[in-house]
Amino acid sequence: MKYPDDYVNKIICGDNLEVMPNIPDNYIDLTVTSPPYDNLRTYKGYIFDFEDIAKGLYRITKQGGVVVWIVGDETINGSETGTSFKQALYFKEIGFNLHDTMIYEKDPRYPDKTRYLGCFEYMFILSKGIPKTFNPIIDLNNTTYSTKRKSYNRDKDGDISISKQLTIKQKCKRLNIWFFSAGYGRSSKDKIAFQHPAIFPEQLAQDHILSWSNEGDIVLDPMCGSGTTCKMAKKLGRKYIGIDIGEEYCILARRRVNATPESLF
Repeated sequence: MKYPDDYVNKIICGDNLEVMPNIPDNYIDLTVTSPPYDNLRTYKGYIFDFEDIAKGLYRITKQGGVVVWIVGDETINGSETGTSFKQALYFKEIGFNLHDTMIYEKDPRYPDKTRYLGCFEYMFILSKGIPKTFNPIIDLNNTTYSTKRKSYNRDKDGDISISKQLTIKQKCKRLNIWFFSAGYGRSSKDKIAFQHPAIFPEQLAQDHILSWSNEGDIVLDPMCGSGTTCKMAKKLGRKYIGIDIGEEYCILARRRVNATPESLF
């Protein structure tokens, strides 16, 4: 048994079901992760045990803590699997609140002759009770108004006025559909990150970390892959714990988290 602080600000190489039991109850403020699913269920020879991982996350999440679970569905034999919904409902069964069902909209891929282009994944916001932290992201949005002003030019109908459009930037709380452009050179500027087959955008991780945690909080990614969640947690003044079964990906994640600029290319 290790002391939990031995894991803080580290990337741990190992099976998350063997590592998480060493983390105390009610210890983690926020988890941001994207698991393998459907035909990706075997990963480096590892069988993805969703139910035990979900139970482990519930135990180690603080009261008021949040799990951001980013997942999609594969289409197999002409039908979407529904894996995402099954997982969300199981999280509810074991005690989490389904606080919000958010959408990660991304560039469309994999055209299909019989359906519309797929361009999103679910981001389930799962809370242990009422979230203790919510820092809503405020965006500047353009709003266009049509106005009329006096003019010396007479319109055909006899009015002395012309139509003019004004664009005003307004601050608005972001909606629960977030768009991020994904892919090489877009999800991250770290070229080495793309040695991993499935990374999500740094901005996505950053915005969830800002939304659901504060500086000094502990952020976990139990399937950390290329280390995006851990990198952004460190950048934003949070503590982090990353776990991954693949040794080469742990090395990759450490390089990104502890990067010098030349190490990222």
